[in-house]
Amino acid sequence: MIRRTLLEWGILPYGDGEAEIPPWAADRVAKVASASVFAGRHGGGVVEQGRKALRARGIVGVIASSDCALEILPKIEVKGDNGEATGQIRRRLVHMLASVLDLDIDVGKISEFAWQRESLLEILVRIFADKLIEAVRRGLPRHYIQQADDLPAIRGKLDVTRQFTKLAAEPSRLSCRYDALTADIPLNQVMRATVTTLARVTRSASNQRSLRELVFAYADISDLSMSAFRWEQVVLDRTNQRWRELFDLARLLLEGRFQTTTAGDSGGFSLLFEMNALFEEYVSITLKRVLAGTDLRVISQGGRLFCLENEEHRGLFQTRPDILIKRGEEVVQIIDTKWKKIANRIDDQKHGVAQGDVYQMMAYGQIYKCARLTLVYPHHTALHFDEGIQAVHSVTGSTARLGVATIDVARGAQIGQRLESIVRQQLAS
Repeated sequence: MIRRTLLEWGILPYGDGEAEIPPWAADRVAKVASASVFAGRHGGGVVEQGRKALRARGIVGVIASSDCALEILPKIEVKGDNGEATGQIRRRLVHMLASVLDLDIDVGKISEFAWQRESLLEILVRIFADKLIEAVRRGLPRHYIQQADDLPAIRGKLDVTRQFTKLAAEPSRLSCRYDALTADIPLNQVMRATVTTLARVTRSASNQRSLRELVFAYADISDLSMSAFRWEQVVLDRTNQRWRELFDLARLLLEGRFQTTTAGDSGGFSLLFEMNALFEEYVSITLKRVLAGTDLRVISQGGRLFCLENEEHRGLFQTRPDILIKRGEEVVQIIDTKWKKIANRIDDQKHGVAQGDVYQMMAYGQIYKCARLTLVYPHHTALHFDEGIQAVHSVTGSTARLGVATIDVARGAQIGQRLESIVRQQLAS
């Protein structure tokens, strides 16, 4: 089994060494990656297959075929040697996913050795399997489902129409409609589908053992393909609320919010996340939690005002800022997140901020009548200052101010309070 790990935007040369990938394995990885929704028109949106090397792009996760796998990790700056640093990056990525999905993941149950040696896919499979085994031991959820059957004795209600038409010649059979308590419900079908899929892709012996135990537990549940069931059919209420975490985790693994894909025709599996989207939602969710109960309210992907109107006063070019900070009904700050490094050159007063990003923020400020605009980037050690507000610029001809801020996602401790400090410092500027 060929397994390689690469950082986003990194390059993996072709070859047989430990820091290289054999050309045949690169072909298979690229084929699976080309089936992803991130692949784009030409198929190179996840990995670019060059003449001498594979190059990762801004998508992270795992791409696997039957005998090779490529893990792409985000560029999060952490301390330690190669193995220790890689483990810390996996831990931070899992933390971000858990925060966004509101998952209670006890990372202490996973050894430091596992963080360093197991891929992101195997770690997520282990988390899912451990949680599901614990839930199954407490009993599968069951619901009453209406059944229709021809029985020798009455059960429930008689289907009069069928009884005196289809069964008119068989008086020994009664057409009955009744409610039966069953475990073969959409929620359990989702769990079985997840277990079945993960059992095919995991290479960890301990994960395989756990999943075999779960396959046995779900033996009486319908084994439906992904295309055969609908997520919206799953009912989560007070009777099965404890399954919400597992349902969200299953959906992450099978369908994805950032986006998980299974590549059927390419003979492989991919678990992929767009870091721009993940970083945006991580910042948004964290701010919502820390500002709850204060005078400030967080709206993510809201606003939806239009830039233009036509002659019939119909809106054109709808806007959707990443984060709106409101006090009452007033928008007091607009935040846009960018998963890319800003420049650290002293002679670059723009800090490497893209001109298009500035134009976008100025348009937001005008449309939403907001005077405090903030661009938030991931922090990196090459910057001359600690995380926080790196620069504040006045918008020409107005009282609006555009701040450029960074947040160190490698430091999980009190990240909510640190983001709140950025927001309040910008409001006070």
